[in-house]
Amino acid sequence: METINANTRISTLLKQHPDALEAIVSISKKFEKLRNPLLRKLMASRTSISMASKIGGCKVEDFFEKLKPLGFVIDSSKNKETKEEEIPVPDFVINRTEESTVDLDVRPVLEAGNDPLTMIIDKLKSMQPGKVLRLINSFDPIPLVLLLEKQGYKAYSEIAGQDLVYTYFFNPDTAKMTSEVNLNTDNWDEIAASFKDNMETIDVRMLEMPLPMLTILEHLDNLKAGTALYVYHKRIPVFLLPELQDRKFDYRIREISAGEVHLLIFKN
Repeated sequence: METINANTRISTLLKQHPDALEAIVSISKKFEKLRNPLLRKLMASRTSISMASKIGGCKVEDFFEKLKPLGFVIDSSKNKETKEEEIPVPDFVINRTEESTVDLDVRPVLEAGNDPLTMIIDKLKSMQPGKVLRLINSFDPIPLVLLLEKQGYKAYSEIAGQDLVYTYFFNPDTAKMTSEVNLNTDNWDEIAASFKDNMETIDVRMLEMPLPMLTILEHLDNLKAGTALYVYHKRIPVFLLPELQDRKFDYRIREISAGEVHLLIFKN
């Protein structure tokens, strides 16, 4: 059985033993999200035992205690290097100073049920060259990272504690940000009618971020040719729209009411 230590990735544990998932979930309620296949696939390869212990508000030793009965060999050496070592901290994070760091805490915005993207973009646009944005959040904002990396930004996430994640953004080319998105509202009825007999429907309104975007993309990966995806959402998914364009999908958006948005995603 695999020898593990604090740097071992959760994905390694899950691959090595079929009961590892239940063992991990039993450590903390915070790990219940790993039951979601999509979130598990995305996060497990990015998260080590050490990082997960910070997320779950527990100790590395709690993992060892649960995993040892499954046959894992425990190496508790703190300094031992393994092939599962932590992702290196980039130079722009190492070399930053408090004077060059701009903090933005979006947790109150998210707790109020609002989308902080416009606030984040406005902050980035107002920052002087050479500054680093430290985004303070309760989770790793993967959709935002994907969006900003495509616009020239470098990103790095650090789990600072339970429900506390710092994500650093830096653009060496000081590329201009834009908050404008193409809402594509034209010809909704006509397009919907053309896919009347070839339509899949999903509802992501009750999912926590970042699951709405990830769930939509997973369905699009498996969408049959000639089929459209009808999405019930509670807001315009601004993180998603550039990704749809990159994947050669077209879309239409219809705002029904406050907290109710419908999307029609398809390929011509």
